[in-house]
Amino acid sequence: MVARGWGGRRRVRGDVLRPGAVTPVTAASAVTALRLAAATAVLGLLAVVAGPQAVAAGSPGAYGFDGGARSVTGAATTADAPLLDAGRTYRSALPHHGKLYYRLQLDAASTAYVSATAVPAAGSTVSAEDGVRVSVRDAHGGSCSYQATRFGAGRSPHPVAAWGARDAAPGRTLCQGAGTYYVLVERIDANGSSPDTWPLELATATEPALDRTGPTTAPRTWDSATPEPVGGRAADRAGGNGFATATALGHGVWRASVRPGQTLFYRVPVDWGQQLNAVAELSGAGGSGYVEGALTLSLYNPVRGYVEDAYAGYTGQRTAAALAPLPPVAYANRYGFADPAKAMRFAGSYYLVVHLADQTADRFGAGPYDLTLRVRLDGTARPGPGYAGPSEPRNRFEVTEADRIAVTRAGPQGGSADGSGSGSAGGSGALRAVAVGGIGAGTALLVALGVWTLVARRRAGAW
Repeated sequence: MVARGWGGRRRVRGDVLRPGAVTPVTAASAVTALRLAAATAVLGLLAVVAGPQAVAAGSPGAYGFDGGARSVTGAATTADAPLLDAGRTYRSALPHHGKLYYRLQLDAASTAYVSATAVPAAGSTVSAEDGVRVSVRDAHGGSCSYQATRFGAGRSPHPVAAWGARDAAPGRTLCQGAGTYYVLVERIDANGSSPDTWPLELATATEPALDRTGPTTAPRTWDSATPEPVGGRAADRAGGNGFATATALGHGVWRASVRPGQTLFYRVPVDWGQQLNAVAELSGAGGSGYVEGALTLSLYNPVRGYVEDAYAGYTGQRTAAALAPLPPVAYANRYGFADPAKAMRFAGSYYLVVHLADQTADRFGAGPYDLTLRVRLDGTARPGPGYAGPSEPRNRFEVTEADRIAVTRAGPQGGSADGSGSGSAGGSGALRAVAVGGIGAGTALLVALGVWTLVARRRAGAW
């Protein structure tokens, strides 16, 4: 379902988070294998250092799963639902017409979030109405929340994510109390869609209670005017190929290349009180014809919760997709009426996800195409609401010093707050990170040689 956007500009492709009351080996062989793996790691490191293409998002359609994700198999019934721990990422699989259950064990005070990212294969067939639906339910089957996110006008296979929540914020009455809750992930299929199984990435997070109660109504006034796009010289910044590998961006103008069927992931640290706006521009390619919904710009919040989409058709001439205005980040946004505004409920890294429909290649060629991202951050950072404890994962709902460093070091200094930028090619920070990762990988292999017979165990507890 495509919901009507604000002011006729935005086209939202999902039913955003709603409360349920509305609608409810041997040692020798191990040594050999580890030596081969170490050599492979070194060669991979050299390939990365060789040039910027090595840190690009990868081939069109490829998705970068979290390297630390655990494998889990969803169940057909709640009786067999596997437990998802707080603050973890998992890999699963969603079959054609699939409905899978997972289990949460929650305390009474924390708000819990679960997102599911569905990853259809490149070249598969999807409709505008295909997608994924996530709902959270209590032990009696009562709905706590749900969201359905769909592929939209482009009808091009690419990663889409939906989220569900058990909201324990002040003023809430549904699904309260400690105990067992269930996550239901459903595949939305239309006639004629490819029947292949979709890989699935699940991410869980918990938001602690406040140390003191604040407002329980959303801010009534905020600047909803469409801002001027950020100007200045663009700086190169290749996108990541998944949420876990998203490239850090700040206020400014950023340039990348994208191919039909490819999806680029970026993350923008947004602090309390700041207002995010973004525009994606696709360069001209000449030729003739029209591709509906060729360019998609999607926004997800720090728990990978879907916020909104913007689409742009393509005629071979320069085109742009712009997000509709959203309120400054505030805890009380969750009490609002409009779903996109409600999703802007906490500080942290917000994800900009850009997809170029694979049908673009049929009309205008395989590319690559020049992509420009204009990211605007307005407002002064303010203190947060005051949490009574840590989140899981830690620091999820704040902008850390590491986030600020990532914005400046992951690529060239460009697109400063006044719209200026050096425009020089860089990326030394990314290379440093990969170099450290390569050394770390080699060390890990040596350590693994000594402990290859051990099995890690983690205690499951309440969220």
